[in-house]
Amino acid sequence: MKRIDYPEPIRAVVAQLRRMPGIGPRSAQRIALWMVTARNARPGEIAEAITELEGAVRSCKTCGFFASGELCEVCTDPARQSDLLCVVETASDVLPLERTGAFRGRYHVLGGRIAPLDHVGPEDLSIDQLLQRVRCNPTGEVILALGADVEGEATASYLAALLKEFPLEVSRIAQGLPAGGGLEHADELTLNRALSGRIKWV
Repeated sequence: MKRIDYPEPIRAVVAQLRRMPGIGPRSAQRIALWMVTARNARPGEIAEAITELEGAVRSCKTCGFFASGELCEVCTDPARQSDLLCVVETASDVLPLERTGAFRGRYHVLGGRIAPLDHVGPEDLSIDQLLQRVRCNPTGEVILALGADVEGEATASYLAALLKEFPLEVSRIAQGLPAGGGLEHADELTLNRALSGRIKWV
């Protein structure tokens, strides 16, 4: 007996959706069926938005954040503190920092972190561009807002060593306990960093 399946157009959409991170076979199938059956799905508008996205968004030529032109909104904002530079791993790391409202400087996106096991070395990141920015623009402080894992620590140490030649302060974001987290759920490394990065309360 012949096995019945969805028509080819649905199968093609499912196959494309499965290429996206975080979308498995069932989720892809559910989205594809929603596009076909939902009254207000408007898949044509979704397809048009995705098509426009490909040519409309690029990396900012200065910092690497998402931009619709040559420069992003951060780099074109004259109210930003130009002598304060925050280094992050990926462009998507910028928005969580922005949402805090605590940082009003500029950013530099590395494009990853040094990870020898994944064959990612310093030459694969925008480290040369970072050094060039520091060399050409007066910078008082570089904040390394990188991951707290082994690769993040290694990348931070590597950058700190390179930045020693410049007359500026190099700092690392404090790491410790999350809000609402108890000590019993924290690992030794997290507790160690929480103690080391403690601030004076009174």
